Amino acid sequence: MMEHTPIKFRILEYIEEHPGSWTDQIVPELQEEYGMNDEHGRDMINYDVIELVSAGLIHEGDSRIDEDGHYKQGTLLTCYSPTHLGSEYLADLRTKVTPKEA
Repeated sequence: MMEHTPIKFRILEYIEEHPGSWTDQIVPELQEEYGMNDEHGRDMINYDVIELVSAGLIHEGDSRIDEDGHYKQGTLLTCYSPTHLGSEYLADLRTKVTPKEA
């Protein structure tokens, strides 16, 4: 796992490690990792995921409405997987990122 990296890199890594993950799986996990445990944090991470789609690094699959409110009632939940470009970008990024020295 790439630690101490910008959240978008971590989102890409998470989706590559867990292809087919849904919004309501990805966002809470990263909220915990980054200490963004409020509604604003949830929405910012979700926005970052959407930006990775627009950049072509991840792909949207199926979607459904959160009818029972376990994530955020009435919002769209989407399934995500990495694109080939996203996987290549992440592999390149991993060769450039070095762990922080103690």
